[in-house]
Amino acid sequence: MSLALGLLLGALSVLVMWPAAQHLRSLQGGERAQATLHTSGACMAGQCEVRFEAGGRTVVADLPVGSGGGRQSAGAAMTVRYQADDPRVVAREDDLGGGGAALLAWIAGGTAALFLAVSGAAAVFLARQRRS
Repeated sequence: MSLALGLLLGALSVLVMWPAAQHLRSLQGGERAQATLHTSGACMAGQCEVRFEAGGRTVVADLPVGSGGGRQSAGAAMTVRYQADDPRVVAREDDLGGGGAALLAWIAGGTAALFLAVSGAAAVFLARQRRS
């Protein structure tokens, strides 16, 4: 069981959260805009939307997985960065260091290592039990 949990958490860290953190970091050089939280919710899961002006038009864009700001209510002001060629690719300026995705990647990775170590120790223990 701990082997399965270790592999699952490792996959979550490497395949989901680490790429999400890299995506947030990739917007550090993006265009800056003042935005309002259009739809609040579970921002860490990518269920928040922001509204801002880009190129003379109003854009409503989803915040990516790993974003913070989930405790803010709709209408809250924030600064965002977006890609100039596609303003729907956006991130909160506070998350440009990797946000909660980077933290969750490290936590999931560390927990995976712990579960894998427990699995290895259990395998060694069982192998020694069979010999005696």
